Amino acid sequence: MFTLKNLPAMLVLAAAPAFAAAPQPDVAELMKKAVPEVPGKEMVMLSVTYPPGGADPIHRHDAHALVYVTEGSIVMGVKGGKEQTLTVGQTYYEGPNDVHTVGRNASKTKPAKFVVVLLKDAAKPALIPTDAAGKPAR
Repeated sequence: MFTLKNLPAMLVLAAAPAFAAAPQPDVAELMKKAVPEVPGKEMVMLSVTYPPGGADPIHRHDAHALVYVTEGSIVMGVKGGKEQTLTVGQTYYEGPNDVHTVGRNASKTKPAKFVVVLLKDAAKPALIPTDAAGKPAR
């Protein structure tokens, strides 16, 4: 039964889907290889699939990252830079000091896929969650 008393609770419940987190990407490691000429460095190749409406949390890689779109369309952006919409065959670069503030599927109805190659310190993870300022997330 509707009453003014329960209106605030109903509004919160009705708005909940709008505030739900975006679906997370599916990430698969395709290859990892030490770089013998540069001790302590490795190259990692990842396949990333964004489901429709999918997005990444804010993060950094502490690595050189080369992105190549293989399906659909993605939106990428780093702190202080412009968002870029990429389609099949287009590329994107992130540097080791970049904070990846935008990473999402441009479509709410179709998946998007891309390949990432990272040149990174072997001792560090491929992805480090951060806040928008680049500080480690808690």
